[in-house]
Amino acid sequence: MTIEKILLVDDSKTELHFLTELLSKRGFKVRTAENAEEAMKRLSEEKPDLILMDVVMPGQNGFQLTRAITRDPAFADVPVIMCTSKNQETDKVWGMRQGARDYVVKPVDPDELIAKIRAFG
Repeated sequence: MTIEKILLVDDSKTELHFLTELLSKRGFKVRTAENAEEAMKRLSEEKPDLILMDVVMPGQNGFQLTRAITRDPAFADVPVIMCTSKNQETDKVWGMRQGARDYVVKPVDPDELIAKIRAFG
């Protein structure tokens, strides 16, 4: 499966702008959501090829949302990459246990992020 459509979930407008620019310039079609509710709405509108998920968000956090998405048969095949400032090994392990397929720590290294995304394509 080629990765073309990415759903970017982050409550930071600055982070959304930075990552949208980065990914769009590399040819990806990016949709954004600022919280779990918006993310679920975007998922119902159009299934992405990959999800970049922040952890710290108001309401349902990224760990909870990742668990919900990866346990839903309609989206279980969509890889989730956690993209967060939480850089403890325990956070990474917990994210992977929730169903994430990879984990990137902010500030994001653009080349590392693109390489991780392409690894799924």
